[in-house]
Amino acid sequence: MAKGQEQAAPDAVPTRIGQVVMLHHAGDREEARHRYLALWAEIGEHGDPLHRCTLAHYLADTQDDPAEELAWDLRALSAAEELTEDRLADRHEATSAARALYPSLHLNLAADYDRLGHREAARRHLRRARTAAESLAAGRYGAGVRASIDRLELRLDGVDGPDGRDGTEGWGRPPRQWP
Repeated sequence: MAKGQEQAAPDAVPTRIGQVVMLHHAGDREEARHRYLALWAEIGEHGDPLHRCTLAHYLADTQDDPAEELAWDLRALSAAEELTEDRLADRHEATSAARALYPSLHLNLAADYDRLGHREAARRHLRRARTAAESLAAGRYGAGVRASIDRLELRLDGVDGPDGRDGTEGWGRPPRQWP
């Protein structure tokens, strides 16, 4: 393929991530984790920040260990911050996508910290999620994020979950967004 054609080719990484998301949502969590990790190895620690943010955001959900889930969610936030702080590159679309992820990123970090028993860190990220959610559109995704924020806030305040227990079983996971 000619050099000019390579540059004009659409970015296949989001499509590949989306395919693994569908696999994960279909119930094959372990295979999804393996495929996400293979993509992560391809992209690398210094790859495109939007790709790293998106991939780490979804990869967190496939972790069995809450500390590993937290580590992946922190990687996602770090990549998003890298995108929004990069004022020299002309990445307006990617920067907007990263900003749209902030409510979900902070919400997931709050849930991670809560599962690990770090209530103050959970509350700090929950406040950031609520602030960032103010900019979300009034659609299904925005409503879902806001509802998840409200549920986690009740949980942190000691209110029993929908299953009648003060545990994570009935609260569900916060929604993830495709940027």
